[in-house]
Amino acid sequence: MSASKLFNPNNRKIFLLTSLLVASLALALVSACGRSNDAVSPDGNSSLGGNLQPDGTVVLVGAGDIGDDGREATAKLLDRIPGTVFTAGDNAYPDGTDEDFVRKYGPTWGRHRGRTKPAPGNHDYNTSGATGYYKYFGGLAGPSSRGYYSYDLGSWHIISLNSNIDMSAGSAQERWLRADLAASSKECTIAYWHHPRFSAGKHGSSTQSRDVYQALYEAGAEVVVVGHDHNYQRFAPQTADGQLDRQRGIRQFVAGMGGASSYSFDSPIANTEAYNTDTYGVLKLTLGPGTYQWEFVPVAGKTYRDSGSGTCH
Repeated sequence: MSASKLFNPNNRKIFLLTSLLVASLALALVSACGRSNDAVSPDGNSSLGGNLQPDGTVVLVGAGDIGDDGREATAKLLDRIPGTVFTAGDNAYPDGTDEDFVRKYGPTWGRHRGRTKPAPGNHDYNTSGATGYYKYFGGLAGPSSRGYYSYDLGSWHIISLNSNIDMSAGSAQERWLRADLAASSKECTIAYWHHPRFSAGKHGSSTQSRDVYQALYEAGAEVVVVGHDHNYQRFAPQTADGQLDRQRGIRQFVAGMGGASSYSFDSPIANTEAYNTDTYGVLKLTLGPGTYQWEFVPVAGKTYRDSGSGTCH
């Protein structure tokens, strides 16, 4: 094209528009190459390290009863396990103060704060209103001072509940849970909180969470993870009243081995499938389309392990 034709007003306009289109396409390609393939949570953030794999699996890993003597050993496990981190309460001993979170949780599990979705425990509430907990985790802990929320990872719906407030039928939390379950389009569901519905440990089983367990059962949830008793226990799928139900029951894990001194017990209760009372560790859940796998991962120097798999209802 001659110079006179190139700088003809009409041709110059076409040239400039073509150049802008090419530049826009190039920018889009650069942006796509740098985009994470993590799932996206309802608040618009990435799935906090959910690491959605080509086969559709994500990892959810964590424990309860963390911020005490064994906290650094279990934090080192998280250092090498990718995925979203959950906590099942009692994050910073002894009282969940600002100082407890800064001195005990922060340098250990706090290394993974950005990919953590926590739940509060009774020790966190030793500080009035659990203000240290909510201040430390901020928006990661859901709506301010409420303590219960949900998010999605891959094909799973994940729910974090607050067992330090009313969970009974008709309570604000139980009503919210039922509405949240009804609104979810995900195939599989897991929930976690602090106080166990079933446990053979020092604190034992609690009826406090029976009604939310029932709501989860009715919605076809697969897994519940709790803490409070400082040990590891795995139960067969059960109803909210503790009846064995291998077709529609919920499998509960007590995962209170995050760092606080261990609680022992003499014998397991009904429907217990596995337990350990002397090993710190984390519970690693690999969540896939229609399936899940669990693995108890012990700290360095310990050998106890538990693993298995299940399918969604």
